[in-house]
Amino acid sequence: MGAVLLAMQFIPMPRANPPATLEVRWDTPGTRGLARRACFDCHSNATVWPWYSHVAPVSFLVINHVNDGRRRLNFSEWDKPQRATVKDVEDNVTRGDMPIWNYAIMHSEAKLTPVETKQLLDGLRATFLHDPPIVRRR
Repeated sequence: MGAVLLAMQFIPMPRANPPATLEVRWDTPGTRGLARRACFDCHSNATVWPWYSHVAPVSFLVINHVNDGRRRLNFSEWDKPQRATVKDVEDNVTRGDMPIWNYAIMHSEAKLTPVETKQLLDGLRATFLHDPPIVRRR
């Protein structure tokens, strides 16, 4: 088992932060700040790759979460089609599905208070209204 874990460390895993092509036009700097705290690591090209994202098998999970998050909604590539709508975002945040629980464990700053969550959702609604994403058909 130890040999397998050791061997896994040598599997090359891409941890890229591609250049932003077009960041969403935020309604306020406050909305951007809340999104940066709670969303950017998985939903932008400004991911901060923590130490554990370099240790297999956890690295596989982290990289998968980031890639999946960017595919669904990427605030750094607003000129490209997005899968998530503002309703999807609202539903996920309201249900407590975002940020995902295992991310929130390691990133206490991503845990928003109820007031901050309301501010974020209000700000995202306003942001999506004045700078709507190109929505990719599912």
